[in-house]
Amino acid sequence: MKSEIDRLNWGILQCLQENSRESFSSIGRKVGLTPPAVAERVKKMEDLGIITGYFARVSHAMAGYQLKAIITLKAFMGKLKPFLEMVVTLDEVVNCYRITGNENIIMEVILRDQFHLEKFIDKHILYGETRTHIILSDVVADAPIKKRKG
Repeated sequence: MKSEIDRLNWGILQCLQENSRESFSSIGRKVGLTPPAVAERVKKMEDLGIITGYFARVSHAMAGYQLKAIITLKAFMGKLKPFLEMVVTLDEVVNCYRITGNENIIMEVILRDQFHLEKFIDKHILYGETRTHIILSDVVADAPIKKRKG
């Protein structure tokens, strides 16, 4: 399918990625379109699946989760499918990916404290070998997708 992302759409996407609540009037002034033209382009990009949603970015620490971690799982034989069915029910998991390599799964989780982390890991060692990495700080987070060069 041919991409519908021309120069103007990239400008609109850049604005929405920086502030998804920015008005169509404000975006229009930045990219050189009328507010109705911006609205039409946004609607078309939503319909095409280019824009998939709008989200509030919430601080895990301010919401009471003092730890953020990356946990990888190398599933035991026959345990990957049950894990995939179960992981979607976990409140702690904010992102989960099935990956290539030695591990099968990588999860980004938020936890109240180290005791919560210990209980979380204990529940999942039934599915496979886990490896935990505590996140100290964000170096790059939610970076906007930019227009490809070339």
